[in-house]
Amino acid sequence: PARVIFSGFDIDHLLNMTRAGPIMMVSSHILVLLVLLNPSVDGFSSMRSSSIAFTSRSSTRQPSTKVHMSESEYDFDVAIIGCGVGGHGAALHSRAQGLKTAVFAGGDVGGTCVNRGCVPSKALLAASGRVREMRDAAHLSELGIKVTGEVEYDREGIAAHAKNLANRVKGNLENSLVALGVDVIEGKGILTSTTHEVKDGATGKVYTAKDIILAPGSVPFVPPGVGVDEKTVLTSDGALNLDFVPEYVAIIGSGYIGLEFSDVYTALGSEVTFIEALPDLMPTFDREIARLAERMLIRTRAIDYRLGVFASEVTPGIPGEKPVVIKMIDADTKEHVETIEVDAAMVATGRVPNTGDMGLEDAGIETMRGFVAVNEKMEVLSSHEDGAEIIPNVYCIGDANGKMMLAHAASAQGISAIENISGREHVVNHDAVPAACFTHPEIAMVGPTEEQCIERAEKEGWTLAKSQGNFRANSKALAEGEGNGIAKVLYNKDTGKVVAVHIIGIHAADLIQECANAVAAGTTVKELSMMVHTHPTLCEVLDEAFKGAVGMSSH
Repeated sequence: PARVIFSGFDIDHLLNMTRAGPIMMVSSHILVLLVLLNPSVDGFSSMRSSSIAFTSRSSTRQPSTKVHMSESEYDFDVAIIGCGVGGHGAALHSRAQGLKTAVFAGGDVGGTCVNRGCVPSKALLAASGRVREMRDAAHLSELGIKVTGEVEYDREGIAAHAKNLANRVKGNLENSLVALGVDVIEGKGILTSTTHEVKDGATGKVYTAKDIILAPGSVPFVPPGVGVDEKTVLTSDGALNLDFVPEYVAIIGSGYIGLEFSDVYTALGSEVTFIEALPDLMPTFDREIARLAERMLIRTRAIDYRLGVFASEVTPGIPGEKPVVIKMIDADTKEHVETIEVDAAMVATGRVPNTGDMGLEDAGIETMRGFVAVNEKMEVLSSHEDGAEIIPNVYCIGDANGKMMLAHAASAQGISAIENISGREHVVNHDAVPAACFTHPEIAMVGPTEEQCIERAEKEGWTLAKSQGNFRANSKALAEGEGNGIAKVLYNKDTGKVVAVHIIGIHAADLIQECANAVAAGTTVKELSMMVHTHPTLCEVLDEAFKGAVGMSSH
């Protein structure tokens, strides 16, 4: 029969506890579960305090039921170095398997995503997006709405919204670890030359663990010649503080991060210049989607760009007094082509692994540009060379392995690593991991670009087919006054299985999950075409594409 797990205890164990001791023992652990299901900050703290108090009183009577106990010869069954989304996901799944677990947080519970990335940036995008909507008189007029007077915003209030959200999510994340019995060690975890050992960088204390998971995350990449002061020349870390809104800002790089910040800055009144080293804007995006994005997100706003140039030298300025000076050279000839002066510059040139000073060399692990080599099971390899050996009992997840630098991919890899540690072989299908850019409108995708699909089909010997749905034919999108955008479905014509989907349009980030599930499950366009979609909803854009793939019409 199915077994229900409560914070690492199965139901039989809970029943035994009720027979052996007070009913309060059971209630406390069920309360832990309730806390996780309702992680509001105010309620969470008080509920967690109650659950800990109950556990403390009960464990005095019956030490054998304490969640931290382990019969292992090691201090921990699993030690996780890093406490971002990947480390957190691994820790939760580890406890669900009944493994004694420690997380070396390095003073950064929540990691980049919660503190300096996904979470606070969405707060800035949400607030600035409201400003853009309320200032768009033409759009509001179509809806029968008129705003009199100037729409103003409080910069400090928007910045505080982002900071408060990050702190709230960070608190919930840490509380969930404690509630499940994870030992959170504040110091940075460092490998030693002895297997199964992790040293606390803060105290020097050495712990042992049967298995170790590396989840150190990444940091912003700053190209040579760029002087970052986080005041006028900013990485994404500094830009999230929104210390001021520059009149004119240059964004170096036109990927996800650069696009999202261009959305924030232009909504708040800034002019933006993109500086892109490659010949095209948004170079990693599907080309058709990138062209539409340029039309919808660039040309309609106070944005221009320079392509095929490096920002070879960036000199910080002083806000309101001295401009930032940016010298640009041709990406091919390396000759100077232009110098511009701006109020601020943002460096959005990608991220690099945060793997320095964590003892990798001592453990026999060679990196390439900081990236740790792993196999499909997330087991660490000694190097990136062919024939590299597996480093026993060491795994690496998230940005540090370079497979897919997304927070939810890191979490999936962490869960996968625990599955393999638990003896259940598991491999993450990265083609089924979705991604999104939270501009207005949004861009989302799962699977390869169309260009990559063409190459893959030719190499593997199958026929690529394409079908498209349009937001301009969708009742819900038209009701919102948001008829721009498409959903493109790429599929294997021989088998009917969905290979990739690319969407640009309102709420694309929410729509992509249905497609990711289809890729993961190997669902065919025929099967999807017969599934009923709620009317009127945005997901009917996908229904149109699925039906079109098999010659059906969508009403």
